Amino acid sequence: MGKRDPRVDAYIKESAAFARPILTRLRDVVHEVCPEVRETMKWSMPYFDYEGPLCGMSAFKEHCAFGFWKGSLIVEKPSTEAMGQLGRIRSVEDLPPKKTLTGWIRKGMSLNQQGVKAPRASQPKKREVRVPADLQKALGRNAKARLAFAAFSPSHRREYVEWIEEAKRPETREKRVATTIEWLAEGRPRNWKYL
Repeated sequence: MGKRDPRVDAYIKESAAFARPILTRLRDVVHEVCPEVRETMKWSMPYFDYEGPLCGMSAFKEHCAFGFWKGSLIVEKPSTEAMGQLGRIRSVEDLPPKKTLTGWIRKGMSLNQQGVKAPRASQPKKREVRVPADLQKALGRNAKARLAFAAFSPSHRREYVEWIEEAKRPETREKRVATTIEWLAEGRPRNWKYL
């Protein structure tokens, strides 16, 4: 048997007046289609779990949103104008027909039952770290710094390079190169103060 969460009741009650009927309708449809669903709060928003994350809803100042965890496998033509796949929902009339919503919920349930994983968004390829000439020259004069820089991960090297290249004045850039060499000689990453 499913479980309703009092935190979701509170979320709906605290939402704007226009949002309450939308959130209530979505919640009721999810429970009707999937009686075993369990409500929870994730990222301060109501979510529905059925053998894993199924769907979630949220309310904002002027619209609501609803989306499926594996939305790209469920909704053929998702809206991109708001969070989730249904776009900006400003009234109950903006919701898809109950039959459509029911079909999507069933498809999400089936995907969870089969153990299908949500597709991951492809990560853009990071460009290779191109070391500027002034840093390259300074590294050539300090073996410890050069070895530490070479041993760092690309992200740590990129942090140093970007920090140096962000300098607007030549004096600032020179100072950053000197600081970089000093910290590298001590084996420190760029943001060592925060580790």
